[in-house]
Amino acid sequence: MKSEKHSIATEIAMLHFGESLASQCMGGDIILLKGDLGAGKTTLAKGIAKGLGVQDVITSPTFTYMQVYPVNTTQKGISQLVHIDTYRAEDVQTLRNIGIEEFLFDKKTLSLVEWPEKIYPLIKDTPYKEISIEHTKDNKRIVSITQN
Repeated sequence: MKSEKHSIATEIAMLHFGESLASQCMGGDIILLKGDLGAGKTTLAKGIAKGLGVQDVITSPTFTYMQVYPVNTTQKGISQLVHIDTYRAEDVQTLRNIGIEEFLFDKKTLSLVEWPEKIYPLIKDTPYKEISIEHTKDNKRIVSITQN
């Protein structure tokens, strides 16, 4: 299991970091975003979206479970970005009922999943990248990336 860590000092730096991550993504990738409230998960998602040429405003999909955005580049087979938030989902069946598997396993979709704890049973046999964001005492963020 490959792992790497990065120190991010500002919100702007988190956006830029997300943009740089976008260049490493391919269609079919699943990226799990973990961290406390306010850690920077949605900011990182905004950066990734920007790096993919998404023109829409990216907001947290907490109340809608997911948002789908067209990608305006032809980068590595990605035609759409789905931003998923399972925080309010009661269980895996709730996620299945909204059609989440259609996006998670689509080879032209990049899936970003905030609060992914409820999604693990669906992706247990699928490779994914896990990004954990932790606050530091000096208000920076430590971003840990693990490939599973």
